Amino acid sequence: MTDTSALGALSRRRFLAIGGAAAAVAGLSACGGGKSAQEAAGGSQPSATFTGGYNGPAVTLSYWNGFTGGDGPFMKQMVADFMKENPKIKVSANTVEWAQYYQRMPAAVTAGKGPDVGVMHLDQLATNAARKAIVPVDDLAKAIGLTQEDFTPEVWQAGIYQDARYGIPLDVHSLGMYYNTDQMKKAGVASAPTDEASFTAALDKLKGAGQAGPFWMPNRWPAHLMFLSLLWQNGGEPFAADGSKATYDSQAGVDALTWMAAAVGKYGPSNVAQDSQYVAFKNGKTSVTWDGIWQINDLKAAKVPFALSQIPTIGQTKAVWANSHNFYITRQASQDDNKLQAAKVFIDWMSKKSAEWAGAGMVPARKSVRESAQVGKTTQAPIVEEIAQMKFLPPVPGLPDISGQTLEIAVADAILGKQKPDAALKDAAAKATKLMQANKKKYEA
Repeated sequence: MTDTSALGALSRRRFLAIGGAAAAVAGLSACGGGKSAQEAAGGSQPSATFTGGYNGPAVTLSYWNGFTGGDGPFMKQMVADFMKENPKIKVSANTVEWAQYYQRMPAAVTAGKGPDVGVMHLDQLATNAARKAIVPVDDLAKAIGLTQEDFTPEVWQAGIYQDARYGIPLDVHSLGMYYNTDQMKKAGVASAPTDEASFTAALDKLKGAGQAGPFWMPNRWPAHLMFLSLLWQNGGEPFAADGSKATYDSQAGVDALTWMAAAVGKYGPSNVAQDSQYVAFKNGKTSVTWDGIWQINDLKAAKVPFALSQIPTIGQTKAVWANSHNFYITRQASQDDNKLQAAKVFIDWMSKKSAEWAGAGMVPARKSVRESAQVGKTTQAPIVEEIAQMKFLPPVPGLPDISGQTLEIAVADAILGKQKPDAALKDAAAKATKLMQANKKKYEA
């Protein structure tokens, strides 16, 4: 996709579910509950024993995903390949923009007109488990032989809600640092900066070489993802693991946001709207940008001379925000043993073949695939090497919505100079804590 006027919309709609789709996700957190895995599954759990294959009658699976961008063709090809190898299973795919997806899916499942199997972001699993839209997949993980050792501890644990597993990870995707190789060479920067000192030195050299704004600090997307990365780098945590309160107003958070605010005006414009920093990088107006690895194919299509590396360690330890696409099975499919078995075969096959998914710019979650030679040759290989440093939000129902109403606003206000970093974070964390406590009471009632 090379149309810069549409690029912002693409970036937002693909990942609005992570933050900024408050209205859409609010509908998810408006009802639901459950004290146990059994109750969270709506009173039923997958019962068909997974055999590794499907031998029942011809069956059609409704499969929903939100891959509406450059990743879409890769998923379509994988689905087509699956059906060739599994002729008894027809997969009817429905591709919906992520914000609409999270709004429509639970109601569709309740009406029996939703997906049997699908993909959603890791940070949405807990919400949909609490709403009883999706069912546990512990038996599938066990039958396939998947354990924490096949992935990374953080992405594996983040798929558990109320002692039950609700997702099988397909990939992980994080922020990375993109840099214009031509401009870096001209400025005499020999390699990608890895820490605060080398990053500052590189930006200063770029300015000295005539690049007036080498690093633009956005006030919205993906600013809050940058903040979370720096918060973790400083040793902080954004939320309590039990979902009781927001903790990003710690000193670690203040230090992170202060660093971001200090970059405004020094290395780029003072008011950078959402996605504007990416469009500027794509057009050669800025030299370095932090954005998701999902932008790889778009930059290649635009023939931008770029390379990708891990974001610099500005704090004391390596860390970067990440999310993950996970396969799930709905309550709807759990009521039909043939669909349930077919859904399990589909997820198993897609997980094993996820090296193909790396072509979409993602990092396969499965260790055996991630460490293959095929993935090692991809543009995102430097990100693959640091997968252990990726950090995920805790599995707390309604958290994406709360973040959009509080954290994202605090980051924007500090970067725009409307509030000091400490005050902005303190106010937002207090509001977030109230919302989290209300959600916690509601879901545990």
